[in-house]
Amino acid sequence: MTRYPLIADHGLIGDLQTAALVSTDGSIDWFCAPRFDSPSIFGALLDDAKGGHFRVGPTMDAFTRKQLYFPDTAILVTRYMTEAGVGEVVDFMPVSSSSASDRHRIVRMVRCVRGRMTFAVDLAPRFDYGREPHETELTDDGVVFRGPHHALTVHLVLESDDERLARGEVDGKGDVHAEITLVAGQMRGMVLETGAAGPTRRVRVAEVRSLFDETVTFWKSWLGQSTYTGRWRETLHRSAITLKLMTYAPSGGLVAAPTAGLPEQIGGERNWDYRYTWIRDASFSVYSLLGLGFREEAAAFAGWLRDRVHEQVGSSTGPLNIMYRIDGSSDLTEEVLPHWEGYQGSSPVRIGNGAADQLQLDIYGEAMDSLYFADRRGIQSGHAGWVRVSNLLDWLCENWDQPEEGIWETRGGRESFTYGRLMSWVALDRGLRLAAAHGRPAPLDRWRDQRDAIYRQVMEQGWSPTRQAFRQHYRTDVLDSSLLRATAVGFITPTDPMWTSTLAAMEGELVTDSLVYRYDPAASPDGLRGSEGTFSLCTFAYVDSLARAGQLDKARVIFEKMLTYGNHLGLYSEEIALTGEQVGNFPQAFTHLSLIDAAITLDRQLDAGVPVVAAGRPAST
Repeated sequence: MTRYPLIADHGLIGDLQTAALVSTDGSIDWFCAPRFDSPSIFGALLDDAKGGHFRVGPTMDAFTRKQLYFPDTAILVTRYMTEAGVGEVVDFMPVSSSSASDRHRIVRMVRCVRGRMTFAVDLAPRFDYGREPHETELTDDGVVFRGPHHALTVHLVLESDDERLARGEVDGKGDVHAEITLVAGQMRGMVLETGAAGPTRRVRVAEVRSLFDETVTFWKSWLGQSTYTGRWRETLHRSAITLKLMTYAPSGGLVAAPTAGLPEQIGGERNWDYRYTWIRDASFSVYSLLGLGFREEAAAFAGWLRDRVHEQVGSSTGPLNIMYRIDGSSDLTEEVLPHWEGYQGSSPVRIGNGAADQLQLDIYGEAMDSLYFADRRGIQSGHAGWVRVSNLLDWLCENWDQPEEGIWETRGGRESFTYGRLMSWVALDRGLRLAAAHGRPAPLDRWRDQRDAIYRQVMEQGWSPTRQAFRQHYRTDVLDSSLLRATAVGFITPTDPMWTSTLAAMEGELVTDSLVYRYDPAASPDGLRGSEGTFSLCTFAYVDSLARAGQLDKARVIFEKMLTYGNHLGLYSEEIALTGEQVGNFPQAFTHLSLIDAAITLDRQLDAGVPVVAAGRPAST
């Protein structure tokens, strides 16, 4: 299985409707169109032989490769150093409009920087996760791939006297193989266009340079809105761009990750499709992006969230589903792709997500907390929105005291998870605060009584006298790092002895050096085989919690250590394996969101030198 690159050996490009992963050897290994959650066109990341790819790299075997982003943009540069010269491939997607479209472009600028270089081009699309055959038409100006339901056109970037620069052929599978020889100063390339069955056309170099300049302008202008001036500016800005790349502009939804099926354990079965929008992720994005000054994006996420609250289509488990498609629809039927082997043999490969209809009570607290936070920053709801919020909280009053699947989407049965109770408290507390702030009508006594009942129950049943810590659920003494958010939402003060005791217990059971496990699957079975790595979002949540508790030296060391686990571009997956390798879907929104939150909290604590105690998020003050 060594033919698979490391998960971390990829960069991300996108146009705010879909995205592609480009490896350090110049191969587009993952690309779905026209949307993040559409069937793949290139899927070599999940099956090197059958998934399809688009590779551009030197023909010679011996070379050094480097990869970087063009500063303050989502334009990816892959560089090759050989004995004969230096070359590079510059990849980007011109940003689409805010209207949904089937037409998306990937521009691949191929340049020789020094000396001379011959680039090999291997273009092997596999429509519909490799299930749809295609025919290939090679022309002087490019190539067209046509299937029964999908089409792809690749236009060549050429000048009028370039007939001898490139030569190509079509093999028996309908794949195209070509070579391009360039000398120092020459730039040519390809423009891939989805949803187009031809005709091909010759794209001039000047047109591609113009697309490049426009894309640079877009990203620099967007990033210029940031108000963050703290210690980790470059790191947080890269996280912000990454989150923007995972945003579906037509709806404002944020995908949890642009990938599906990347394993939490190499060779294991914990392989999920993350190309959807979780209520939880949308809620966190409001905090993080407002904290950086990106008000428009935060408002879009809050709008997407309000739409789900207004619709309340939900399911038998409640008025809200835990996740939705990026357009807000809720059909996420899970299926397996048996013809794909999975990344390094990690099967099954799943598309869709069977956890969509689970009961996870914490989402109501996350939704209400973010709407409350947005309200305090001037992003407010009208009367119709308040009516829906009231209905949602009335439902929660009747339903919070029941077993659930919990934040981690376990498939081992329902339990009375402490975190779900805690966040139900948050939901009712934020409803009470909103009603008071705006003089809105509400059954305040009922909400208050239920909020206080939850508080008492968590303190009595969520506390383990044996462990001297808050526990995962009421029938166990296992610890759970989701509870690290208790101080951030104002449920308990950071210096309360019950909390400092919980932090100490977590350090002994869930923390390994600077990394944090979400829980111990062996001690608390979750219905799945195998183990998992440490959860990066939990590590950043640990930093946040330590900083709030005044343990600033420890918090900063752990934060700086955690930054060393990012890839060469500053991107993070869901988990870190025992080897230090990134595993799970990549890049993951929740990790980058929690990184931003941790950095903002740590910055403020270091500047102040004392713990900050606030009702709500760190940026709520």
